[in-house]
Amino acid sequence: MEHSRTRIVVDGAVAGVIGAAVVALWFLIFDIARGHAFFETPALLAGTILHGLHDTQLHNSMFQLVAEYSVLHFAAFIVVGMIGALLLQAAENEPPFLFSVLIFFGAFEVFFIAVAAFLGPSAMAALTWWGIIVGNFLATAAMLSFFFWRHPILARHLIGPGWLAVGREGVTAGVIGAVIVAIWFLGYDLALGDSFRTPAMLGEMIFDSGAVDAGMKVTVALVLGYTVLHFFAFIAFGVAIAVLLAASEWEPFLVLGVFLLAAVFEVFFVGFVTLLDSSVVSLLGWWKIVAGNILALLGMSAYFLRAHRGLRLKLVERWAALDMDGAELGMMTGSRGPANHHDRPDRLQS
Repeated sequence: MEHSRTRIVVDGAVAGVIGAAVVALWFLIFDIARGHAFFETPALLAGTILHGLHDTQLHNSMFQLVAEYSVLHFAAFIVVGMIGALLLQAAENEPPFLFSVLIFFGAFEVFFIAVAAFLGPSAMAALTWWGIIVGNFLATAAMLSFFFWRHPILARHLIGPGWLAVGREGVTAGVIGAVIVAIWFLGYDLALGDSFRTPAMLGEMIFDSGAVDAGMKVTVALVLGYTVLHFFAFIAFGVAIAVLLAASEWEPFLVLGVFLLAAVFEVFFVGFVTLLDSSVVSLLGWWKIVAGNILALLGMSAYFLRAHRGLRLKLVERWAALDMDGAELGMMTGSRGPANHHDRPDRLQS
């Protein structure tokens, strides 16, 4: 048991290192995509937290600040990984501890945002709330994936083999949808003789929050930064659909929620882009965005249908059962009504 616990703690520490590396890579991409200096975010955090420096004082000791923050950053994630691993092991014997794990990672997310807000507007402007959330979600996903890969039996006990399959199905479908949209945009841009123009424009709109025009420069950082967000959104969407489809195996009518979710996703994306910069929609063409998402939904639907071929039959049977119940209820009501009608005169006569 002691050897097992030692292995759990060590794997938790390794998961923490992986999570810290994922966040560091995300913020590196984030800084480059916005046209900021390399490692500006860790330098700003180290200067503000450890030394109380301002933006103008950071460039004098940039590498020292980055090194200091990296030590603090990796140490914090290693501790978080070990605590999370111990909680996951405890949840194997005491299932309620699983909620403690969710609360723990949620509290870590909120704590990081609160620290950035507490440090002042400069730190919050450098990070942005959604940048923090995306980075920590990516880190959490990487940490849990590594830990469950190292401890598949523990994963099956905690989550169950069915839900692990649902997660894999959702991630795979999300990747399929993201790749289809990426290929659609790439093909369209190549046809116009301007490769990667669409992800660069969307990246410029999200990361730089500036005016986007047709003559903007396409950079690797903008394309890569938007690609990370693009795949993140589609994977989250794919997992949500996979969960709904899994629930539909018990109640087939829940499959209607899949269509609602798909419609909301489509409207949300177009509305989100329009809200940030309506000129981008006119430059790209709303039909181009809608067509790309429809192609992605078709590809994801084809993948899901392979795993849920019997769902249509279940939906038809469920609908027929409802019709039969309604017919029986109508017959019972109809037969009971006349009987009561004939009974009343007898009772009045008596």
